[in-house]
Amino acid sequence: MSAPAHAVPGRTGDGAALRHVLGHLLTPLLMCVGMGIAYLGAFHAPAPHDLRVDVVGPGPSAQVLAQTLQDKGAGALNVRTVPDREAAVGQLMDQAVYGAYVPGKGEGAPELLVATASSETSATAVQKVFTEVAAKHGEPLKVTDVTPTASGDPTGQGLFFLLVALSIGSYASVAVIGGAGGVLPMRIRTLLAAGMSLVVSGIGAVFAGPMFHLVDRGLGGLWAMSWVYSAGILLIGVGLHTFLKRWTTLGVMVLFVMLNFTSSGGIFRPELQSGFFGALHAFWNGAGFIEGARSHVYFDGNGLGRHVLVLGLWLVAGLAAMGAAGLAEARRRRAAVAGAPGVTAGAAAGATAGEVAGEASESGAAAAEEEEEMEEAVGV
Repeated sequence: MSAPAHAVPGRTGDGAALRHVLGHLLTPLLMCVGMGIAYLGAFHAPAPHDLRVDVVGPGPSAQVLAQTLQDKGAGALNVRTVPDREAAVGQLMDQAVYGAYVPGKGEGAPELLVATASSETSATAVQKVFTEVAAKHGEPLKVTDVTPTASGDPTGQGLFFLLVALSIGSYASVAVIGGAGGVLPMRIRTLLAAGMSLVVSGIGAVFAGPMFHLVDRGLGGLWAMSWVYSAGILLIGVGLHTFLKRWTTLGVMVLFVMLNFTSSGGIFRPELQSGFFGALHAFWNGAGFIEGARSHVYFDGNGLGRHVLVLGLWLVAGLAAMGAAGLAEARRRRAAVAGAPGVTAGAAAGATAGEVAGEASESGAAAAEEEEEMEEAVGV
């Protein structure tokens, strides 16, 4: 008798392969949707809200100008007055404001003080506002940058792209350590994560210093923050791999790309973004790195402790994730041993070649899945 059509091996194999491919295509589709929502939601229409600026002057004219700008801004600006230029510079160095307008006196032109190292895009937004103010009085506006960026970072966005490089090197390593290294003891994976973060941060320091000159000083502190940042990502990712398996790549992309880059403040600070990303900026690790680097390199360490604390808490979260993963894996091993039936010597001697082949097949399938996961992560 001929074999039924539905039993044709080729068709069965093709159907299984197709279902396998379709299942894996779900990941890039989710990435597409997530990246679109995150990046367009954060960057497509930046607009100032509650952007803090100062008007310099002790008299009533300065107060009137400040109140006029406050009223016309309709929530875009938060305008206050300071008594003199020195106080305005101090506010800029404390990163409490993003611009200070000094009205012209006599024949002198009005001056706008900005700190582009704090945020080039915020400084541009402030300059646009006060250029219009000076133009209404028929005067050219003099712009003074009290904290210019390093010579190798004229746009002020070099630290953001350094953040991107550190993040990619870190989260792409998660699939390798968590997948191919899944058979290794947890302590070995922890050491691999720590070692890889050291290498990634070292590469970042080379980029920031001798290669592209993103910073002119403070390279040692920048490297240290890079290490803590990278270690946090690696430890969290490797810890989550125990629970998420092939979905780990998507998980770390949500945490350390979609929500991270968009809330870091490297392109637009919270005052130019929606409230959601502004709220994330207060405690997300990318923002901790960007703001910590700015504070360390350009603003004499003002507020540095708070940003380092944010990075440290993410590192602690990574250690907690590794600890939870270690406990979960230990429970699984105990359950597997307890659930395994007793095997006598005779039964062991009578094990068939088919059983051995089945075990080898399962092992090969697991290895193939790990290889797919690593290729997927590296491709992303």
